[in-house]
Amino acid sequence: MIEERLPMDELTWLNSNPPLDDLVGHYPEVWEQAARDLVTTAKEGRVQALNEYAVKAKLLAETWKNRIRKSRNNHKVIKAAVPYIVKSRMYLHALDKCFLAAAAGKVTGKVRFTIVNGLIIQKLLFKRDLVRKPASLRWFKLLWPFVTQRKLLIPLVQGKGIYCFYSKELIGELKTLIGDRTCVEIAAGDGTLARFLKDQGVNVIATDDLSWSHAIKYPENVENLDAKHALAKYSPKVVICSWPPPGNTFERQVFLNKDVDLYIVIGSRYKFISGNWDSYAEQDKFAWATDAKLSSYVIPPEIESAVLVFRRKT
Repeated sequence: MIEERLPMDELTWLNSNPPLDDLVGHYPEVWEQAARDLVTTAKEGRVQALNEYAVKAKLLAETWKNRIRKSRNNHKVIKAAVPYIVKSRMYLHALDKCFLAAAAGKVTGKVRFTIVNGLIIQKLLFKRDLVRKPASLRWFKLLWPFVTQRKLLIPLVQGKGIYCFYSKELIGELKTLIGDRTCVEIAAGDGTLARFLKDQGVNVIATDDLSWSHAIKYPENVENLDAKHALAKYSPKVVICSWPPPGNTFERQVFLNKDVDLYIVIGSRYKFISGNWDSYAEQDKFAWATDAKLSSYVIPPEIESAVLVFRRKT
């Protein structure tokens, strides 16, 4: 390390999402190992291998963050966790650069949309800046084929906690599914999905443990609650979650809660990208399936989304 910090100060710095160059400068010995691991994985020549590596990196950080929370910010635990969190951040930063370079077809220079591509994407998907809006599926299908840099979209916005976009048709279908029941969104991120549903009159509460503040700007309407405490506080009949991290530990709380009748998960059809598929398979209180119609309403289609619907058995 270039400078010695107290464990909590070091964790605060890491949570500010420092760029890869700063991480390498502070932890050259960790980067040496991380770079060696990445090169070994890249030599396999499979995109899935790199995706699986990204998943493992996220799980590594989540595991240690959970240990820190359970220890109530014990300095010894934080000190032990920091090298692992650093390595995870290095992996993710480096992989983002790899995926972005592959999508852009270039390895140097700043990656950006052309004027035409940028205008179409902004008009279709954003209200302003990076504030999303419910997209018109009709206009999306009409204009999306004219976007020549489609592969760049998700890699460019993922760093801000944006993993997909929601169509007006999806919001309408979710409103019908939820009805007048109380709904809680867990791991809500910036609360976009809950905001869209609330605008349509759905009684929904956005909650998140705010653990990704290094990447996401949490608005005031996202309540600082992890899944367990959100379910205990509101006893919702419906729970919804968009792009839960792969192998997460919080989704099992939904299946343990006796009040929940309906659980809706928006994510990837690939098990290594999102969701706790082990918990899905192990639980026996809910009948579940992928809803093809709802899945087709999540955009862009290139990310191959899946909407899973869990209904409590009677």
